[in-house]
Amino acid sequence: MRHDDHVCSPTCGHDHSHRHGPRHIYLYSPSSAVRDKAAFRRGVARLKALGHEVEIDESALSSHMRFAGDDATRLAAIGRAAASGADVALITRGGYGLTRIVGELPFKAITKAIERGTQFVGLSDFTALQMALMAKTGAITWAGPALGEDFGAQATDEIMEACFDDLLLGHGEGAGWTLPASDAKAYPGKGDKPYRLKLNGATLWGGNLNVICALIGTPHLPQVEGGILFLEDANEHPYRIERQLTQLLNAGVIGRQKAVLLGSFNRFKLVPGYDRGFKLQTVIDWLRTRTKTPVFTGLPFGHVPTKVLLPVGRQVDLLVDGRDALIFWG
Repeated sequence: MRHDDHVCSPTCGHDHSHRHGPRHIYLYSPSSAVRDKAAFRRGVARLKALGHEVEIDESALSSHMRFAGDDATRLAAIGRAAASGADVALITRGGYGLTRIVGELPFKAITKAIERGTQFVGLSDFTALQMALMAKTGAITWAGPALGEDFGAQATDEIMEACFDDLLLGHGEGAGWTLPASDAKAYPGKGDKPYRLKLNGATLWGGNLNVICALIGTPHLPQVEGGILFLEDANEHPYRIERQLTQLLNAGVIGRQKAVLLGSFNRFKLVPGYDRGFKLQTVIDWLRTRTKTPVFTGLPFGHVPTKVLLPVGRQVDLLVDGRDALIFWG
């Protein structure tokens, strides 16, 4: 497979020695309270060291119960992010809180901000805002890093930084990765020819599995036909992942897609002597027996250091050639 010069991928890096000019990054907290202040400070320092102008929302470090301020405070922060004129509005962290206020989000203000050039970036609980905005206005956001988890890590991931650079430069055109051997076994191709799939102009959408399941049956989940659904989650045992995937199956969501891409599902513990061989691969194998929609794994996205940025709501092409996979939107 040919990889374009502007594809962010663990298998094909670029030269990012040419740093771009400074960009205006607005940091805000729409979900859980920031507990790790050291990571917050490291993240701010890292972005500044990269030459960016960093603006911190007035309530970024607010705390109300488990939230970064009460509902009204967090709604106001989202509004300020939309009004900031920043190049990127970046969440400090995910957690929980956006589904509480999803119906009250300032959809018009966010959409106008995106039209003016502000890129909204985040993951995890941020999926709720992304899905609701997509359902309401069709505006495109980015599944990508959060301040504390990524830029505030003790050591930042080069691929994540390179993909973020591409977003700031407007150069990002795709994401490539190598499928695990289990995928090649599930989709072996015919004869001596490797499995090949090419999808053109399919809507890329998705994010956190928990959050998407929580939006089923509400007006805040986009009704995507023939799309490419990507999913990730953390701190969920494989049986819970299977239960949520079953919900997507039974709701007809998976069957309406042209492909499903599974990112990272991590930070769980199996129960020795109880799970008896039931593991994440068991779930994936089972899912494949229940749908004609191809299910691919290994997407470098989720609660992991190495993550690409993905345009949520955008038309993309997907090419799978043997164990090479490429999402392309350039």
